[in-house]
Amino acid sequence: MAGLTFYKFSSLVMEHNSPEKQVDDGSLIQRYKDTGDLEVLGDLYEPYIPLVYGVSFKYLANKEESQDAVIGIFEKLVDDLRKHEVTNFKSWLHVCTRNYCLMKLRSSKYKKEAKSVEIDGHEHVELSLPVHHEDVRLEDDLQLLEQCIEELKNEQRNSVKLFFIEQKCYQEIVEATGYEMKKVKSYIQNGKRNLKLCVEKKREQD
Repeated sequence: MAGLTFYKFSSLVMEHNSPEKQVDDGSLIQRYKDTGDLEVLGDLYEPYIPLVYGVSFKYLANKEESQDAVIGIFEKLVDDLRKHEVTNFKSWLHVCTRNYCLMKLRSSKYKKEAKSVEIDGHEHVELSLPVHHEDVRLEDDLQLLEQCIEELKNEQRNSVKLFFIEQKCYQEIVEATGYEMKKVKSYIQNGKRNLKLCVEKKREQD
């Protein structure tokens, strides 16, 4: 595999090792966009392989398919990362991974298995699907979703990021922000609704 030796990549997937990060994500992203060097993309991706594998396994519930997803997502990044303006690579990659797995589950190959797989026991699954049209590639909404998150009011933005992206529970958000429990639930619910409206509006403008 270009950018990562097969042995090194396989080792990272199987053992969940996370190499020490030497350069910040922003610099690596810009360098990759400037050069198209897959070694640079590999350096960017490697520390997040445990995250990608973990999210993939959560959805696919299969070790081999989750390992394949890690490789498949890396291959998608070759083109996708050059098309999107990414300000927070970890968050963007997390959403990319969930969308990749959801599309995998919807494919004909996984149609039967998907019926018996609980994709996510939490109510926040739909955040990665802001517009529910089967004929739309979910990845196309990622950039709009990022923009809309940043346009939320501070309290909603903070709560939404902690709940949907960092997977924090209500109590953890209360402790991290100092917001009241009732307020946290309200910020998340209203933020989710505003995100959907925002994404739909921006898509209509394109």
